[in-house]
Amino acid sequence: MPALCRDCLTPFDGASARCPACRSPRLLSHAELFALPIAHIDCDAFYASVEKRDNPALRDVPLIVGGGHRGVVSTCCYIARIRGVRSAMPMFQALKLCPDATVVKPRMEVYVTASRQIRALMEELTPAIEPLSLDEAFLDLSGTERLHGHPPALLLARLVKRIEAEVGVTASVGLSHNKFLAKIASDLDKPRGFSIIGRAETTAFLRDKPVRMIWGVGAAGQEALAAAGIRTIADLLRWDRKDLGHRFGQMGDRLWHLARGEDRRRVQRDAALKSISNETTFNEDTADRELLDGHLWRLAEKVADRAKARDLAGRTVTLKLRRAAFTLLTRRHALREPTQMADTLYRAARELLDQVAEPGPFRLIGVGLSDLCPDAMADRTPDLLDPEAARRAAAERAADTIRAKFGLDAIVKGRALR
Repeated sequence: MPALCRDCLTPFDGASARCPACRSPRLLSHAELFALPIAHIDCDAFYASVEKRDNPALRDVPLIVGGGHRGVVSTCCYIARIRGVRSAMPMFQALKLCPDATVVKPRMEVYVTASRQIRALMEELTPAIEPLSLDEAFLDLSGTERLHGHPPALLLARLVKRIEAEVGVTASVGLSHNKFLAKIASDLDKPRGFSIIGRAETTAFLRDKPVRMIWGVGAAGQEALAAAGIRTIADLLRWDRKDLGHRFGQMGDRLWHLARGEDRRRVQRDAALKSISNETTFNEDTADRELLDGHLWRLAEKVADRAKARDLAGRTVTLKLRRAAFTLLTRRHALREPTQMADTLYRAARELLDQVAEPGPFRLIGVGLSDLCPDAMADRTPDLLDPEAARRAAAERAADTIRAKFGLDAIVKGRALR
């Protein structure tokens, strides 16, 4: 049986409880260990891990990254997860479950920097990388053994060791023969896991699993499937392909294939990001336009920072307001040319807010940027109707330089204090 030590990276054959070279118990052993090429890498509680890396005092405490009593959890560490806290959970509920948790606000610029470091390490292995978010990506390592002299499993074990040593966060790996199974595998043994689903075991592995394990089947999908008597993948296997398609349309055909472990999607390098957005939920519903204006600037600044970090710009600005009754109101404005400037985003969003006749109150406000393109196409044409625009843009670029050198709070606009 092929085996590999995850600590010293020694490959060997045969069953063993410990590595014959370093005596570590952290071993990988699988019949197809050195034959599988598709991987999904998922950083463990990424935002929380970065916060603990940067502040060792937080290492052994339950940590929630999020904000506001009525906001939601962006992510949390595994100590908090043991208490029942989960991503996207309302903050008030999370704090009931874990009242001693330390709560910190997200620092997207820091997370983007860490993500770029991880991406650079991945690029050393293969150009076939498909990022899903800042903290997870698919990798296709087909053919890389000839280039690097080692099979994909060893290269991946070395990669996660480097991520931990050089970036300061941990990651889990799923290795299989397609994307669907690789993503399932990466979640089987977190944190610091490395799980494998081989071709020979695919059908047996999937048979008794719940349909919620299928990527893309959320709560509504589970209800629809349950109404048809489908709760497990074994239930799906009993359905004829045509009947599934007739009942569930294109999704039915997809489910038929995935229930059999079939996924022909290729790892697509740099699948296009469609939008960048940020939002905030208020502690109390508000109709105060001055308060809303202050939030608009902070949100525009965060969206602009993310766009700049990704070397992107966008043509369409979106304003989102959630009413006290939880219904959503959105407004959009198409710019003359793409932008990544916070000042331009803010002014467009403020115009959209001024067009909202409803007095409120509102419980959430958000700003988004879409129709994205490379930043080389952005902010090139002077605005003849606003001669001060160029000066404000220069001031913003200067502020970006100061914040990059001295920290995010080194320079703050007055309107951000509202």
